[in-house]
Amino acid sequence: MAEIETQALIIGAGPAGLFAVFELGMVGVSAHVIDILPRAGGQCMELYPDKPIFDIPAQPRITGRELTERLLEQCAPFEPVFHFNEAAQTLERESDGFIVSTASGKRFSAKVVVVAAGGGAIVPKRPPLKRLEEFEEKSVFYAVREKEPFRDKRIVVAGGGDSALDWAIELAPIAERLTLLHRREEFRAAPASVAKMRRMVEAGEMEFRLGQISGLVGENGKLEAVQARHAGETFEIPADTLLLFFGLAGRLGPIEKWGFEMKGGQIVVETSAFETSIPGVFAIGDVCTYPGKLKLILSGFHEAALMAHKAVTYVYPDRHYTFTHSTSSEIIAEKLHLGEKG
Repeated sequence: MAEIETQALIIGAGPAGLFAVFELGMVGVSAHVIDILPRAGGQCMELYPDKPIFDIPAQPRITGRELTERLLEQCAPFEPVFHFNEAAQTLERESDGFIVSTASGKRFSAKVVVVAAGGGAIVPKRPPLKRLEEFEEKSVFYAVREKEPFRDKRIVVAGGGDSALDWAIELAPIAERLTLLHRREEFRAAPASVAKMRRMVEAGEMEFRLGQISGLVGENGKLEAVQARHAGETFEIPADTLLLFFGLAGRLGPIEKWGFEMKGGQIVVETSAFETSIPGVFAIGDVCTYPGKLKLILSGFHEAALMAHKAVTYVYPDRHYTFTHSTSSEIIAEKLHLGEKG
């Protein structure tokens, strides 16, 4: 397969990767983006597309879907090329850049590589239930992408973390019946969410049952009830939909073997430009680590900005680069077809 040439290759189309397209574009660097998922947005789209996010600057409240749409709109003038359902496999050093190969056989030739892979390939933790695969993506789900398909359903939400409580609270008003199932009274969720859930239980707006899932009742992928155990007793909860929120496991996969300095499953970077131990390869967002690192979307935005100002020196080694604000950028003026700068 012929090599696909690009100035920058971004691995990951989550918020950090999308903002990296914009920041690279601001300094005149074009990008191709690959992602193992079938769409842009990363965890924002896969895990909480309709859940509000409250710590994005100038956005008091925005959903994961809205944030993704606005980031795509923001970077669109720089004409990124997206390659979805592609998993990065190998990294080879060339004299003037890198070759990155994917599992499908695509080969990308890039001056710089930006790893924005978040926690890696997102894999839900699956309970050891017999016949579980028979029901998956039919009546058993690990994420909610649209609320409407769950309207008027008898729903069991299993788990005790933020995702379980958030979706129980969100779906209860549209469900025929919703039961939150957790193995203990204590939760790992935000105290405000726990308090709201308990108020809804007291008001009869949802049910809470103590127990641990032990089996599924139904045929041909159509769920009829969820079996659970507590204090030595087994009981059934009538249900036609089961949401499992037992956490997620992120795996970087082959990227871990590219020779980076690693710590705790994350790529170690220096903080002036978020460059890895391999010159010309950068890491931003949740995939990277450094002293004081916070796993926040806004941190990924900051990291993308500093990364771009170092990456441009690899793409244009003979060009004198001067920092320019967006309000006076000739590149922005040209891309947005402005009559004058600003």
